Amino acid sequence: MPPLPRQFALDISHAPKASLDNYLPGKDRALVATLQRLCQSWVSPSKEEPNNPLNHRWIYWWGPEGSGRSHLLQAMEQAAENASLQSFSLNPSEPVSWVRLEEKLPTLVQSDTASIITVDDVDRLDERLVGALFRILNEVHASKNIHIFMTGKAAPTNLTLREDLRTRLGWGLIFQTQLLDDDEKIQALEQAAKERGLVLSPDVLPWLLNRFYRDMPNLMALIDALDAYSLETKRAVTLPLVRELLQPK
Repeated sequence: MPPLPRQFALDISHAPKASLDNYLPGKDRALVATLQRLCQSWVSPSKEEPNNPLNHRWIYWWGPEGSGRSHLLQAMEQAAENASLQSFSLNPSEPVSWVRLEEKLPTLVQSDTASIITVDDVDRLDERLVGALFRILNEVHASKNIHIFMTGKAAPTNLTLREDLRTRLGWGLIFQTQLLDDDEKIQALEQAAKERGLVLSPDVLPWLLNRFYRDMPNLMALIDALDAYSLETKRAVTLPLVRELLQPK
């Protein structure tokens, strides 16, 4: 698939932050409901479950590219920030953040306050980071209040990682994220446009699905670009405006 046109590098700093509220669950309702309950527990801790069992703190979800895996991780990071909790975001591209987390883990393990770790693209970890994740998971297992949320492209048993790590990934809850169908994509894009105060002519979204990128990350990027371009040109978002934006320059 070719890269997005250059003019997509418009100012999209006003795009809404990822949240569970602006995620269209589609077939992922069980996962989203589980995450919502966890977020609520951070704000209003339950007195009925003081031990905070592992399957309330340890979740791995997997699915194809564009199925919302990273959005949900970012939503949990935002929920942690809203609850004034410490959160740590890990991914294969930023090894320094792993070192910083491991330095803080002994304190987090002993803390009575919840903290959150997110790990994106587990399947892309190199040997060094695989070792780091193994150690981190052992510490999370020994703790009472560290929550960890992880994503990958496949179920733990199908990942090409060392066996002891694959086993640990399955110690908590496991969910599969599903791609949206065309009707759900249109619903999600309409919701995203509404959040931005963007009014789309009725023919825009069906045309995009038939002629443009069909994966949600690129479609969401286009909504942001249309929002910025509409403000810049002071024009409504109609099919001619969309074609103009997508015209190579």
